[in-house]
Amino acid sequence: MSAQTSRRERLRRATLEEIHAAARRLLVEQGSAAVTINAVARQLGMSGPALYHYYAGHDELVGAVTADFFRELAAAMEQARDAHDDEPIGDRLLAACRAMRAWSIAHPAEFGWIFASPITPPNRRSDSERHQAALRFEQVLLDLMVELWRTRPFPVPDLAALPASLREQLTAYSAAIDGQLPPEAAHVFLTCWTRLYGLLCMEVLHQLDFAYTDMEPVFEECLRDLATTLALDHLGGPDT
Repeated sequence: MSAQTSRRERLRRATLEEIHAAARRLLVEQGSAAVTINAVARQLGMSGPALYHYYAGHDELVGAVTADFFRELAAAMEQARDAHDDEPIGDRLLAACRAMRAWSIAHPAEFGWIFASPITPPNRRSDSERHQAALRFEQVLLDLMVELWRTRPFPVPDLAALPASLREQLTAYSAAIDGQLPPEAAHVFLTCWTRLYGLLCMEVLHQLDFAYTDMEPVFEECLRDLATTLALDHLGGPDT
């Protein structure tokens, strides 16, 4: 790579970072509807058409910024997990869950942005970037559950006793993750995930403000229930 090409690439990366920062400011300060090509361009003192040199359109910009948020969230969870590297698998799992909550309540606009639409298979460059970043986030908890399953299998339901449609979907999901969890263990993983995510959504979106002013003990109670479901012997507290 020539010095001129390298300099051009550095300038392009710097501009992309400025674009993403401007989009994030608009999101946080004014809401998702405010994040338009023209609004972002105005923030940077550019014309709308100039921004199309970097992104083909609004959807591609949204995909790239969403990928940033997913990577930031995943990194926070990974850091919390790795800080407990010498501790039992259950402690690492719960640390990652707590980090997910901490990031989400600290960044409610970003949380709403990344979880406002389903993660679909990519069909454009920005979709691919978003998809890969989302998979990194999903992989944090999945990897921990797989490790837990392999080292000390947790209780699972009788697959034959589940409704046929659910069995088919769980079997397909198990195949999609290369059989790292059998269908019945995948059912436990997905049940844990939906409980965590559902509670977190209600907290971040202030759906429980009518009853609670402090959601941390509610979240910790949820973690204790999940620990029981997963037959974890030790449940470290949020400060351990």
